[in-house]
Amino acid sequence: MNDNFEAYAVAVIIVFGAITIGGLMAATISFGERDGFLFSLGAGTSAWLAGYAIFFDRPRTYMAFLVVCILMSIAATLAVAF
Repeated sequence: MNDNFEAYAVAVIIVFGAITIGGLMAATISFGERDGFLFSLGAGTSAWLAGYAIFFDRPRTYMAFLVVCILMSIAATLAVAF
């Protein structure tokens, strides 16, 4: 297994953060959903922090931030849908 944690951390920060911030925030702004915007901002922030949990070799913290990111992404999607 590759022990290059920095590459994985940067990939998590860039991919998850950019998709969450870019896609969900743009959708919630265009639909005028303030709650969805804040949920997507929180999801992007937790995905960004998950990358730093990888840097510091904290797998439980990484999983916690990832779960928060997923739940907030679902909440932002539901805010736009309903």
